[in-house]
Amino acid sequence: MKAIALDVDGTITDNTQRICISAIEAIRKAEDEGYPVIIVTGNIMCATRMVSKMLGTSGGLVAENGGFIESPKGKMILGNIEKCKPAYDYLKSRFDVIKVEFSDHRVSEIAIKRTIDVNVAKKTLKDFDVEIYDTKFAIHLTDPSVDKGSSLGIVARDMGLKIDDILAIGDSENDLKFLEVAAVKVAVANADLELKNIADYVTKNSYGDGVKEAIERFIL
Repeated sequence: MKAIALDVDGTITDNTQRICISAIEAIRKAEDEGYPVIIVTGNIMCATRMVSKMLGTSGGLVAENGGFIESPKGKMILGNIEKCKPAYDYLKSRFDVIKVEFSDHRVSEIAIKRTIDVNVAKKTLKDFDVEIYDTKFAIHLTDPSVDKGSSLGIVARDMGLKIDDILAIGDSENDLKFLEVAAVKVAVANADLELKNIADYVTKNSYGDGVKEAIERFIL
């Protein structure tokens, strides 16, 4: 392995969205050993950049579930938010849904609060050209032409890496695509069953403690 790709919510953070100290320590050790960490998340880009800065990561950034990336070659919006707007309007006309905070900063997708069951949302929007993810913190309406996996591939290439060089760690259904393309796939103990089923390794520990376990096992 030459790099690590990490989800944020539910992976390096716990169920209250606090970053786990164990994950911070492991990430910094990996960076100190020369393994760049790539942040791969559903968060907006400014929040993703802040997380990277605070953690001290040197890899590229994949935000908005692959819709917005930042690499050594600069920033690129890959997802088309115009595909998502009609789907959101239709869903809102039938259910009392509301966008998450700071939605004005989203440029490639729409994220709503989890006041509706994701399966109801998927059924309601089955005729719309959108992909729907439940990250356990929000429900995301995204452009189906992009995902965390395809965007991670672009960032890795821009960093001079192959996708086969990467250890990927995640917890929820929106992490499936980027785990699928990585050389080593890790699901933390609190991960969705679907993610555990494709993982090469499921950690014994949850959240950031699981991230530490994986980094120590495969990197350090």
